[in-house]
Amino acid sequence: MIRILVDSSSDYRLEELKEKNLELVPITITLGDRDYIEGVNLDRNEFYPLLAESNDFPKTSQPSPQAFLDIFEDVEEKGDSLICILLSSGLSGTYQSALLAKNMVACPDIYMIDSLSATFTIKVMADYACKLRDEGRSAREIAEAVEQLKSHVKVIAALDTLEFLGRGGRIPKAAAAIGDLANIKPIITLTEQGVIGILGKTLGRNKAIQAILKQLQGFELNYDFPVYPIFSYGTENCEYFEERLVKEGYPLSERLQIGPTIGTHIGPEAFGVIFVTR
Repeated sequence: MIRILVDSSSDYRLEELKEKNLELVPITITLGDRDYIEGVNLDRNEFYPLLAESNDFPKTSQPSPQAFLDIFEDVEEKGDSLICILLSSGLSGTYQSALLAKNMVACPDIYMIDSLSATFTIKVMADYACKLRDEGRSAREIAEAVEQLKSHVKVIAALDTLEFLGRGGRIPKAAAAIGDLANIKPIITLTEQGVIGILGKTLGRNKAIQAILKQLQGFELNYDFPVYPIFSYGTENCEYFEERLVKEGYPLSERLQIGPTIGTHIGPEAFGVIFVTR
């Protein structure tokens, strides 16, 4: 049997994991003195108000090697194959934890993929892996195909506030405060190295949308894959953005809400788009 594993940064809903027969290793979110696991004791729409109201900044804890080892040993014992599609090594130690666990088993049919990405870009890769699995491809063929796909999966997004980048230490707090006073909306992406990159800084929502559309025009999209509008919390910005995308002729799939692992750093009212290039 071919099994496919993701971590919770992929932002799958639990129902969808069951429907697609995907396995999950959770990433724990600590806020104050409580630990949360999304979908178990934390809903996305509950998380963002907690984030805004708390004086503490959430901490994400990568899964331990043991969390992966338990699954890898089960794969080895049952003679299965496993494809792991995990959060970018540039953003977390999750992939390294999985590598450590892989080195503890002798199973040759565990395929490790560093997505160099996060959130629903991982979903695009994992959905593709599921499609190939259901078509009867081998685990090796699936892993190779996902490796080829991953550099073509893109995300471009605009942040509504710099507050949470400042609170998380990604930028100086003073710079975040000044940026918010000036209504600066940074345009971000994930680079080829799997880290957050700044594509530009705009003033206000309309210019942020124009900047994203200009970036999109520089790519030839592959419409065999979905074009997902994404948002963090509060849909007003995303709805307005979707109207512009439709007006420009982009065929949109369902709107997707970013979960706590990435939402911790971007805060509410962020919006953007995920797509695949040719």
